[in-house]
Amino acid sequence: NLSKIGELKTILSAIDAKLVSQSQLDVASVEENGVSFLENSLIKARHASRQTNLPALADDSGLVVDILDGAPGIHSARYAANGATDAQNLERLLNELAEHDGDTFNAYFHCAATYIRHADDPTPIIAEADWHGYIIRTPKGYNGFGYDPVFYLPELKCTAAELPAATKNKLSHRALAFKKLCTKLQQI
Repeated sequence: NLSKIGELKTILSAIDAKLVSQSQLDVASVEENGVSFLENSLIKARHASRQTNLPALADDSGLVVDILDGAPGIHSARYAANGATDAQNLERLLNELAEHDGDTFNAYFHCAATYIRHADDPTPIIAEADWHGYIIRTPKGYNGFGYDPVFYLPELKCTAAELPAATKNKLSHRALAFKKLCTKLQQI
């Protein structure tokens, strides 16, 4: 995901590491058939490492909406269908929420980040984090991607899509998970 790569390069700029996307190394996507964010993150890291014989860094993240029993969850990127656009996924989310009363809905983004030294690494380095907010019915803002236009942050009185990238890259679930991961990496 090129949007994630851009975020990660900013978030990981504090450590001395070269970040290369799997597409730059001709690594095809792998089926994300885990039942959790963590499992999918590990599947992706092992696949990339196996294909390249290099250490790999992967994450799996998504939106968890309480009233929808955790959906879209691990299916966030393909919620409307495999290959769905952000707009299609957002439309499905809002259509499903239309069946419920209320103007806001408790939700959070979750990120599981994984680093492995080699494909069969028995001790992957893992960090997870959440970013809590609400889903609103009307999209606002043009920054970010995915569900950012409807993910409202009450303490900031705006959606994630209304935040400058630099602010989002300090507060988001991905930023928090990768900061934890960086701390763990610096300890080894």
